[in-house]
Order: sequence, then structure tokens, then C-alpha cells
Amino acid sequence: MKNMRAFLLFVTCCLALFQAELQLQAADWPTYRADAERTGFTTDGLPGELALQWRIQNSHAIQSAWPRSTRLTYDRVNHCVIADDRVFSGDSVTGKIQAVDLQTGKPVWEYFTEGPVRFAPTVWQDQLLVTSDDGFLYALSVVDGSLLWKHRGGPRAEMVVGNERVISKWPARGAAVVVDDTVYYAAGIWPSDGIFLHALNAKTGEPVWSNTDSGQIYMPQPHGGADANSGISAQGYLAVAGDHLLVPAGRAVPASMNRLNGQFEYFHLQKNRAQGGGDTIVAGDLFLNSGVVFKAADGEAIAKSAPGPTVATPDGLVQASRGSISRYQWIDTESPDRKGKLVRGKALKQIWTVKQTQPSVALIIAGDKIVSGANNLIETIDLETGKPLWSSPVEGTAYGLAASNARLLVSTDRGTLYAFGNKTTIPASGNEAQVMKSPYPADSAAARAAAEIIKRTGIEKGYCFDVGCGDGALAYELATRTRLRIIAIESDPELVAVARQKLTAAGVYGSRVTVLQRSLDQTNTPNKVANLVVSGRSLSEDPATLSQQELKRLQRPYGGVICLGKPGALKIEKRGAIAGAGEWTHQYADAANTLCSNDKLVNGQLSMLWYRDFDFVIPSRHGRGPAPLYSKGRLFHEGNDGLLAVDAYNGHELWRFKIEGVLAAYDGDELMGASGTGSNYCLGGDSVFIRHEEHCFQLDAATGELLHTYDVPPSDDPKAEKTKQPWGYIAWHDGMLIGTAADPKHVVAYRYHATTGDMTKQLTESTRLFAFDTKTRKLKWQYEPEDSIRHNAIAIANEKLYLIDRPLADFDRTKETRSKPIPKTAKHATGQLLCLSIHDGYVLWKNKEDIYGTMIAVSAENEALLMSYQPTSFKLSSEKGGRLSVFNSTTGEKTWEAKANYRSRPLINGKTVYAQGGAWNLKSGKPQPFNFKRSYGCGILASCENMMFFRSATLGYFDFNKNDSIENYGGVRPGCWINAIPAGGLVLVPDASAACSCSYLNKSWFALETQTVK
Repeated sequence: MKNMRAFLLFVTCCLALFQAELQLQAADWPTYRADAERTGFTTDGLPGELALQWRIQNSHAIQSAWPRSTRLTYDRVNHCVIADDRVFSGDSVTGKIQAVDLQTGKPVWEYFTEGPVRFAPTVWQDQLLVTSDDGFLYALSVVDGSLLWKHRGGPRAEMVVGNERVISKWPARGAAVVVDDTVYYAAGIWPSDGIFLHALNAKTGEPVWSNTDSGQIYMPQPHGGADANSGISAQGYLAVAGDHLLVPAGRAVPASMNRLNGQFEYFHLQKNRAQGGGDTIVAGDLFLNSGVVFKAADGEAIAKSAPGPTVATPDGLVQASRGSISRYQWIDTESPDRKGKLVRGKALKQIWTVKQTQPSVALIIAGDKIVSGANNLIETIDLETGKPLWSSPVEGTAYGLAASNARLLVSTDRGTLYAFGNKTTIPASGNEAQVMKSPYPADSAAARAAAEIIKRTGIEKGYCFDVGCGDGALAYELATRTRLRIIAIESDPELVAVARQKLTAAGVYGSRVTVLQRSLDQTNTPNKVANLVVSGRSLSEDPATLSQQELKRLQRPYGGVICLGKPGALKIEKRGAIAGAGEWTHQYADAANTLCSNDKLVNGQLSMLWYRDFDFVIPSRHGRGPAPLYSKGRLFHEGNDGLLAVDAYNGHELWRFKIEGVLAAYDGDELMGASGTGSNYCLGGDSVFIRHEEHCFQLDAATGELLHTYDVPPSDDPKAEKTKQPWGYIAWHDGMLIGTAADPKHVVAYRYHATTGDMTKQLTESTRLFAFDTKTRKLKWQYEPEDSIRHNAIAIANEKLYLIDRPLADFDRTKETRSKPIPKTAKHATGQLLCLSIHDGYVLWKNKEDIYGTMIAVSAENEALLMSYQPTSFKLSSEKGGRLSVFNSTTGEKTWEAKANYRSRPLINGKTVYAQGGAWNLKSGKPQPFNFKRSYGCGILASCENMMFFRSATLGYFDFNKNDSIENYGGVRPGCWINAIPAGGLVLVPDASAACSCSYLNKSWFALETQTVK
């Protein structure tokens, strides 16, 4: 194969001898992929003919952290290890670690952690070492599962909502590896919140070293020319290559630490901008990751390998790729160096290759047999010849493989664990998970209370915190009647144990209810995330004994409810809006285009509140889709085929509204999108308005219900064409829905590449303006411009609508839509600036003096209208830049004008105009101090009262009060226009990185809050 031939040539020059004396394993499979190098190889063989001995079927489906990711696949199954004739595994749903008998599959013991267990344990001597999303590394007795010691990976007990679970802010997702009686692991996945790597004495848990500062290294990011204060992450299985500790960095290539002292060695993120994720496999002085071969000494890539499952053997590699499986052996080579001297080395020689009926997703080698896991299939293959030996169907995809003591263990994504053994062995009976109908009394106070809570609050989904849950009865009753995710908190360890056992027996533990042992006065759970707060204890005890401060801290703004007491005497407290929280209701914050939400709460250093992924297809980041919007606790984001509404405070999905193809035209690399068209949706009152073709749909913001459909009205001019025009600009203000009839004849040229987008549907100018009264749903008025209205040149404030009526810039058009060739000397004619009454369309004033701008924004409080260009990267030809003007918004008189070298869309924040390139007093035009410099970022700026947000390699933010340097929230790629908005007291960041191959460490929706603990 072509890649492998290239591999041979490179490796001949630089391959170090792969140790023939590779440490042979005993009969155990003590860690993920057998050893600390994650080779996937054991000398322990398997019988020629295998038969099913037993199987265990979970009562719940696997819950992967990143189910859509093709790079973060570590928890697609519950991987297992084998030692002392037992099988050990964790559970990503229940957070439970369990041991079963290797011969029979019967349970031996179980131990509950307080978060999902996403990685296989490691057996060392008489200990089982395993990490959890609760942030701890646990050392358990392999004999009985008792806790020997545990170690917190992060600095504190803080929690977040991560991947739809309440977990540590620093989940321990750098899975443990043991070498020389030292266990290594890592906690934290968001660099800016801190990444913590630890080496501990494996026997005692005492620290050997800790590396706590590698998350915040200023370094090159995946996109060329982009640097940021954003270092490593830790998601995946740690691996060892001699004295190098290889740390899996999420979606990126591994970083390396000195295994002996913990010092940072290398992390070549930008050099490997499109590689990373998946397993890291050590082969002597090399390691393989994501189809690339690297030198362990310095992390330099030296060759490409076959992408796909790989096993490193003492004498070569076995790889599966593109429907084939191949074996390679190391051979001795001699080749001349640059001076002609012969240098001995090693290279790989292909021994055989065979086609597969089902492509492998996982490979291991046990003795003389290759084991391949595939979709609904497991098979063995002769290592010497490549000949298929045995196969068996399985339910699901067999991502997890382990072999020991003549047993083959197979884990599938259906939550099934299979044990295959010698065909002559009598199979055991198996162990199917049993679910009790109910472990609690049917007609109990908990059952009555649950029914009353639901009836009186109306809350049936989101996050519920049961503070003082007792034996879990109320949590159970709520789980069976609603779709709530319930976090039950109890201080009494005996009650915690009872609740876990009963809820597990009922089949709801982990999937619906999780029990945490915490002080009820200080739970360390996330701020303001609870849709509902209850207390099982309050059914029999005085609710006044609970910390009211702690309950209110949990309560979500805009409708979060505390409901305590006995059935028939429940007391309900509902939380309203937060003082100082801003909104983001239009593309540029508001209908005035200020790009400022006026949020007063977002201020200072930022930290994670929640993160997750959604199965929601969004346009390519180069399509510049519309900005996310926020109002009254709800976050809205638009995808290719509809709109998604999310609880802004915990990431819970509220509703979806399907509009097939609504953003299909933006799904390409044209780099126009909302930067020219404006948004196609906005918020107003309690509604969402979203335009598509010639329609505008009014949706209930709380439920997503379709309330009404508006259509573009026909022109009042009897001579006008009667063909339907698509809806263009959209805004809502003071009960009025404002729209325009877009001009389908004016199609501007793409800005980057013409790919899968459709420029004929990304219209930037309109021929008519109109207004509907959303109370009566009647058309109120229309305005016909003398020339044309650019969508960016409309702004609304204080019941007034401002616009620029100006001739078209023909030179912005594609050649196909130009009426005649455009000379190079062509200029864009000036127009007129008008002010209309929002309620009747009456022209209040107009100004025809040198109206050159392509965009406007209005500050109602300062009676100021800003006119400028939008001179961003990938701009239209008409976006000349270099000038700023401010007019009195009441009279239309020009207040000041300045020459200015700015390189972004200007924003208005209070009494100041900000843009990349400068800041000016809104009243006088006097330049203001503004120490803003950012790294690469093609998007624009978004602000609130104290802060500004943008792309600067990663997510960047700037504190106006400090007026110093920018800060980063690293590890993630913002979009190419606006996708980080400060509103509701949070910074809300839906994913906008679609179609990007850059290896940013995480790909996620998330919300940040002001950090309160240093």
C-alpha cells in the first residue's frame, strides 16, 4: 500500500531497534491493550475453536462522552481487563467498578464511584487502579473491592455539568498506567481550567511528582499563524515509551512528559494540525497515533502509517485499514547517511495482506492468533498466514477486546460483554442484568409527593437536585414519572449505599439518578443549574434544617423551582430573572446592531459551567451561519435543517423545530453567510421569528410550537413584478416584525472558495421594507427605496428604524449577475440615510450628504448613529474601510467623522466605539486607550458591559476594565463570524467548527461563568 511504502523509506533512516526482548506478559491482561505501551499483544494464546461461555448484558445503553466524535472513541464500550481469574471493568453510566468470575461471569464484587467510569482499570499486584469522571484515581483491592486509597486529580471538589452528567470540573480522563511501581494519571480536559498530571506511589498513593501548569502554555494552535495561551488536555489512555510519558490530548496528537520528573517535553499541535485522537501505540523508540509514526524522543512525525487498528508485536506490526488486514515484520537495513556512511537500521516488510468481509474496528494478538472486532462480528486470524480461523456473530460493534487464560473477552457498544473459551468447555449460565419493578413501596409519601410536585411545578425535564435524598425514594418516583436527570445528594453514607443499591436494582441508577455523598450545606455542585430542587428528607423532616443558601445557589434563573415539604403541604419558590443579565436577541446583539448585550455579570476570569455535544448538524464554519441567540434563560442555535433551543444554564435540550434546508445554502466555503445576509432569525417578546424562502415562522420560544406564518407581502406598486421574493432582513422591535423583500438579481461573489454553498440564496440587498404588527399579525406599512437597502445598513432603536438607501455596488456581484462589464475604476455611489417611525413607516428625517457606509449601528441612550464599513477578512469589494462617522440619531446631523484603520465590524459599548484597530469616544470621536491585540481570528468582536469576545487562535476575551492583554479559554475552535455571546450572566458558545479538520483538543457546545474561586 502506498502509505506503507512511504513508511518503509522513512523508517529505514530513523527507526530505533524495537526491543526484541519486549517484556513478555504473564497470563493476565492487566491493563488496556495488555501493557503500558498499549501494544495490544500478549504471548498467551487462544484455543483454535472458541465457543460462547457466558455473556453479561447491561440493563442500560452505553453513554459515551462524545458519541459523534470519530477521534474520541475511548468509551464506546466498557473495556475490561483480566487478572487472577477475574474480569474487571467500569461502567460509563452507573460509575460502578465491578469484578466477575472469568470462568462463569458471576459477580464477585462492585464499587461505586461518583461519576462515569470511561476507561478500563489497571491491575497492579493486589490493587485495581481506575479513574472516574468524579476526578479521582481509585485503588481498590482486587480481592473484595474495598477502597485502599484514592487521589483527587484536580485542585478542588468543584463540579460542572459535563457530557450531560454532573461531574468533577477536572474529570480523570487521562487513564492510569503503571511502570516501576509508579502509577501515572491525569485530570482535566479544558486547558484554561487547568490540566493536572500526577505520578503516585502505586502502593500508597503518595505523590512522586505533579505537573500542574502544562494546560496554560502559550504555543502555536492547529490553525497556521494562530498562537494562544492554551496547552495540553488529557483525554485517553496514557502510554509509556521508555522515560517518556505520552499524554493523549483529546482530538490532538499526544504530548510528552518526562516520566521521571514530570517536566513538559513536547506537544507538536500545529505541526500535526489535522492528526490526533484515538489510541497511542508504542513500538520501541516510536509511537503510532492516527495513522502517523512519531519518534518518542522528540515527537517529530517521520512517516505515515495505515490509519486504523494496530498491534505492535516484538517482530513487527499488524494493521487493519480500508477493509484489509496486513502483517509487517522488522528487517535489518543499511543505508547511506548524508556523508555516504552506511548506517544500520530497521524497516518494515509486508508479510501478507488479506481482504476482510467486515472491516476491523479493533485488533489484538493473543499468541499466534489475531483477534478482529467488527460490526456484529468477532473473528480470529492466523498470525503466520492471514488465514481466517474462527468467527462468531455478536450484538453490536466489538470495540473492546481482551485475552487471557484461554478466554477471549469482547465488549460491544450494545453494553454486552461476551466471554469465549474452549469449545469443549461446558458454558456457564451467564448473567443478564435483572431489573426490579420497584424497590420502594407503591403508595408511599414519596410517590404522592412526586405526583404533586410534577402537577404543581409542571417541570418534567431538565436537571433535578434532591438535596437530602434519604434512601432515594423521591428520586425514584420522580425518575419514573418524568424525563428529569436527578442528582440525589445525601450526607449519611449508609443511606447513600441503600439508595444506590435500590436505584441500581430498579434500573435507573446512572441513566436517570446519580447519588452523591456530600455535605448538604456545601454540595460543591455547579451554580444555578437546577430546574427543580427537592428533598426526600423534607417528606418527614423540617425543611428549615436544610441550607437555604445552598438550595438557592443551585436554583436556575428564569423559572428554577425549589419545592419542599410533605405531600399536601408543599412549599414552592420560583426564581425569576437575574439583575444585570443581558440578552442577545439579534445577529448583532439587538436590532440596533450594537454588538453589546449590556450584560453586567460577565466579568473577569472565566471558567466552565457546562459542556456537551448535540446530534445537530450545523453549516460549515466557512459558511458563516447566523449567531446564536439568547433570551430569558434559553439559548438558540440554528442548523442546516432547523432550530435547536437549549437551557442556557445546564445545556439541556428544550426543543427542536425542523425546517429542511433552512441553512443548506450556507453549508460551504464561500465565507459570506450572515456577514452579508444578516441573520435569518431573531427573538422578540416570547417568540422566535425565523425566515425561510418567502416565509417567516413565529414560534413559541418556550415550546417551539408554530404560532403563525408570515409571508413577504406583494409590492404596493401596481407596476412591480408579481413574482414572489424571498424574505431578506429580519428584526423585531416593540411588537413590530420588520422584514425586507430580498433582491434575487443581486448575487455577490463568494469570498473564499465556491464549494457546496449557494450564493444565489445568500442575498445581501433588498428592494422593499415592510412591517407586521405581531399582535394583530397585520401588515402595517411598506417602504420602497429609491435604490436599494443593504441588510447590514438597517438598525432599529427607540421605536425608530434607520436605513441607508443607496445604489447597488455592481462590482460585488458575480460575473453571471452583472448586467455589463464593470470597469476597474468603478466606484460605489453614495446614498441617503433615513429615519422612519417603526409603527407607521413615516420618514422622520433624511440626510443625503456623503452617505458612504455599508453598515450602521445605533446607541439609543446616547442618541448616536454610527456609520462605517465592515472591513473584515474575506470582505466584499465595496467594504473599503478607513472611515467612521457618527450622526445625531434624533436629527440626522453628522456629529463627527474620523479616518480610522480598523479591521473588524465596529461595536458600540456604552459611550465608546470599539473595533480591531482602535477605540473612539462615541460623542466626540476622540481616540480612546485600547490595548487590544489578538492572534489569528477571522470572526468579529462581540461584547457586554465589561468584556469582549472573539476568536484569537482559540476563544479569546478582553477585559475593558483592565485594558491590558487578551486572555484565552483554550482547547476549542470558535467559528468564523460570531458564536460566543455574553448573555444571561454567562458566555454561551455553541459549536461552530463544522467541517474543520484542525485538531483542536475539544469540539463542543459549552457555557462559561465568571470564576469565583481562585
